[in-house]
Amino acid sequence: MYSITHGHVTFDEMFIIIKAFIKERPDLEYRISVGTDSQNSDLTKTIRVVAVHRIGSGGIFFFEEKKIKKITDIYQKLFYETNSSLDLAAKLSDKFKHENFNYKISIHVDAGDNGPTSKIIPEISAWIRSCGFDCKTKPESYAASSIANKYSK
Repeated sequence: MYSITHGHVTFDEMFIIIKAFIKERPDLEYRISVGTDSQNSDLTKTIRVVAVHRIGSGGIFFFEEKKIKKITDIYQKLFYETNSSLDLAAKLSDKFKHENFNYKISIHVDAGDNGPTSKIIPEISAWIRSCGFDCKTKPESYAASSIANKYSK
């Protein structure tokens, strides 16, 4: 993972940073989100993001890049992005449980009611909820549609 503030960090280092960030102001509310976005060129460049939003007082985020064989079908791409987010969120959730760190994680999907992927939002949302995570779509899916989108271009 990479942080603009902390540079390259391992998964465990990212967790330690997140924990320390929250412990700085335990009196505030936090939202922890995982989102993925991708862009096509010769390959598909995928960016996964973990964002920690300290409500009313900023936040931190981490991201990682992966290039894969080009995915041309928009629906396959959205399913790939969602699966990638779910994998990372599950790993993070397991770490939270193991460390007795009680924060929920939401999955941010880069799809909204006005785009071509709108018809599969119910299916994607049900999949995410069945895995035990909250689901956010555009315009609330900032981890995917803003942060990951910025770094996937």
